[in-house]
Amino acid sequence: MLLSTTSTIEGHTITSYLGLVYGETINGINFMKDIGAGFRNFVGGRSAGYESELLEARNTCMDEMIRRAQDLGADGIVGININVEALGQGNMILVNVVGTAVRFS
Repeated sequence: MLLSTTSTIEGHTITSYLGLVYGETINGINFMKDIGAGFRNFVGGRSAGYESELLEARNTCMDEMIRRAQDLGADGIVGININVEALGQGNMILVNVVGTAVRFS
């Protein structure tokens, strides 16, 4: 499955657009990771706990989007857009991924 944030993929001619495909997830940050992130906010530095949650959420969304494209018989997904948002008191992460499933010649 070819993936791109652009509307085309060089060297491949799009022959049909199969529609939008997406993946979404809302992941809660557990209590210990939230405490660690709060400490990092106080002293500075990266929050490994939040970063790992974001990576897991993004991978889950991408996998879901690819599965939906495969179900449509797609060869690729173009125009991929990834959105991330904090929900609640900042202890939940919403990740939404959307793109257009396509076939190539």
